[in-house]
Amino acid sequence: MLHETEMAGYFQRQLADYVEYHRDPWNCAMHVVGILLLFTGAVLPLTLVRFPIFGIEVSLAVVAALPVLVYWLMLDAGIGLGILAAMTVLLSVATAIGNQASIVMMWSIFAVLIGFGVAAQIVGHRVFEERQPSMVDHPAHFLLGPMFVMAKLFIALGFRRDLAAILAPLPTNSLSTR
Repeated sequence: MLHETEMAGYFQRQLADYVEYHRDPWNCAMHVVGILLLFTGAVLPLTLVRFPIFGIEVSLAVVAALPVLVYWLMLDAGIGLGILAAMTVLLSVATAIGNQASIVMMWSIFAVLIGFGVAAQIVGHRVFEERQPSMVDHPAHFLLGPMFVMAKLFIALGFRRDLAAILAPLPTNSLSTR
C-alpha cells in the first residue's frame, strides 16, 4: 500500500496532468455544473433500490458511491471529506426526488440531468477550452473531475495553498498548450 506522502505526490501529479485540459475558467465553471448534474443523475435511479445492512436501510446509490469515495479519501483526505459532504447533499436530493416522483418522472429527470451534465462538459471543452476532454487521453481522469472541482473550491475559500500553484490559471500572455 502506498504511504500517505506517496499518495499525496501521486494525487498532485494526477491533478497537474488533469489541469492541463482545464485551464479556461469558463470550462471549469461548466465542469462544476456538469459534475453536479451527472452525479445526481447517475445516482437517482440507484436510490430506488434499497436493502438492509446491519439493520439500516441503505440504497444502492450509497453502496455504489463508497468505492470511489474511499479512493478519493486515499488520494487526499481533506478533499475527499469535502466530496463526502457534497455527495451527502446530492444523494439526499436524489433520494428526495426518487421518493416523490413517479417512475416516469424520475427517468425523465434522470435523462435531463445526464443530458445537461454531458452538454456542460462538451461545451466547456469544445467552446471554451477548444480541446478534447482529458478522459479521451486519460480515462482515469473520469475520477479526478470531482477532486479538481473540490480543490478549486478549497483554494477559493483560502484553503489548500499547496494545490493553488498546480491549479493556477496560465498567465494571459503565455503560450497555451492547446
